[in-house]
Amino acid sequence: MSGAVSAVSLSPVHEFSKPNAESIRLLAGLGVEGDSHFGETVQHLFRVAQDPTQPNLRQVHLIHSELHEELREAGFTVAAGELGENVTTVGVDLLGLPCGARLHLGAEAVVEVTGLRNPCGQINDFQPGLMKAVLGRDEEGTVVRKSGVMGVVLQGGEVRPGDPIRVELPAEPHQPLQPV
Repeated sequence: MSGAVSAVSLSPVHEFSKPNAESIRLLAGLGVEGDSHFGETVQHLFRVAQDPTQPNLRQVHLIHSELHEELREAGFTVAAGELGENVTTVGVDLLGLPCGARLHLGAEAVVEVTGLRNPCGQINDFQPGLMKAVLGRDEEGTVVRKSGVMGVVLQGGEVRPGDPIRVELPAEPHQPLQPV
């Protein structure tokens, strides 16, 4: 499985959307340099309030651009970075990856997928009704979270729009993604 980076985004402050950038630099064990979620320990404000010593399993947020298209077809206006992602992808089934999958971004960077993004109430503040649009149900009635995946940086490097993405699957048996 392979695809490409379609956009990169970061914000030094905790806000819902992140402006697009020409490039981002990933640093091993820390995340996106200059982003508000950068660090070894958890940086999401809600989680910091619970336990600031938790490891940061949400260093990098990735969303597939196909979700943006799906949301546009449902009447929402959503562009790259507006759902808070650092990396917008195209051609990679992010939600179908197992836990531990490694995404090789560009020439050097490697991100290990730790789990699904669990959308929070801020998504409805961004656009009313958006929460319902990013949550679905499969044939068995299980909740499907569509708002991307989270990961940790194993190997740093510069990431730019147009960079290739190569997926490396972990050894079997594969573990399905859970919210982190």
